[in-house]
Amino acid sequence: MTKQINKDILFNTFGVNDFSSLEEAINSMAPSIVEYHLNSLDNEDDTIYLNKKDIEKSLYFGDYSIYQDYSENVFIEVELKEEELTTSFW
Repeated sequence: MTKQINKDILFNTFGVNDFSSLEEAINSMAPSIVEYHLNSLDNEDDTIYLNKKDIEKSLYFGDYSIYQDYSENVFIEVELKEEELTTSFW
């Protein structure tokens, strides 16, 4: 699931000024805090199609991928995990 997010909100959330310094900020934070912030940015219901050939920069963190295209639009992609069900003897 891919969504376009407001880059100013993303940068302000992590206290950075540009996409290049975002990775450094994310790597210096606790993983649970990063996931909390990324999850809070992912509250829109508008899923979009992202043409991955237009991606200029990318950043990966756990189930999240953050992309910046050549127009400096920022997108977040969340890897949806399917719940694995096991059979029961009951």
